[in-house]
Amino acid sequence: MNPGFATVSAMQTAPTATATGPFTYADIADLATAAPIALHARIHSAAALKPAQAVGVAAGHSRFYVEADVVSLIRGAGPLAARVNYLVDLPLDARGKPVKLKKKQPVLLFARPVAGASAGSNSTSSIRLVAPDAQLPWDAATESQLRAILTELVKPGAPPAITGIANGFHVPGTLPGEGETQLFLDTSTGEPVSLTVLTAANGSRRWAAAFGEIVDGSAEVPARNTLAWYRLACGLPRQLPLNKLAGTAPEDRRKAASDYGVVLGALGDCARTRKPPVR
Repeated sequence: MNPGFATVSAMQTAPTATATGPFTYADIADLATAAPIALHARIHSAAALKPAQAVGVAAGHSRFYVEADVVSLIRGAGPLAARVNYLVDLPLDARGKPVKLKKKQPVLLFARPVAGASAGSNSTSSIRLVAPDAQLPWDAATESQLRAILTELVKPGAPPAITGIANGFHVPGTLPGEGETQLFLDTSTGEPVSLTVLTAANGSRRWAAAFGEIVDGSAEVPARNTLAWYRLACGLPRQLPLNKLAGTAPEDRRKAASDYGVVLGALGDCARTRKPPVR
């Protein structure tokens, strides 16, 4: 055990940010991390497609062909026309009819480019949304949240997506009741991420996440509604796969699972109001 390892108490949950928009942090982060293009636009025209033209639309939804004028390109590389066109699936209204998309209605779009689409300043670019419904109503709070997430994403050493538990172990400490659990995580980039949970002789537990090779004394519980929190809260499996603790005694595996539960409890739920895009 490392007596100099300083962390925030595992039972101390980071303060929850006050909701400032209709979507959760995870809703926006799901789209921001999936979309190479994010833009603020205003509807120019929209036409609901007939059912025969809208194969695969989910029940209770209708598909629209939309043209929208770009207000600002929030994320994206390369030129983009002043107007874009795309398809979007939106829920039917209370009467079971396609919703009305008003001219100049502001929206946020999360998309990918379409190969070969024109990008001239006087033409229209075709884009493909990263999810059928990846058109959100625009408001200043949601755009601000999006920009904050994108800023974190491009920082050197930004936390990568968690794809699973690679391996881990639990070892008892020198005093009765002491122990340490270390878990090493699989990530989308191969960059190292680990969790360490320390249990004191009095039963209190502290934990920290390391995004990198070294855990230092400044490591803390990731604050809620940050990219590090999102990666852990939304990427960790809900149960510790005990088969990843090869060579660990059964009793120590149980302690590791208990420690893992403390981490999940401190992170809290990955709350969403919409389904994440399929990667």
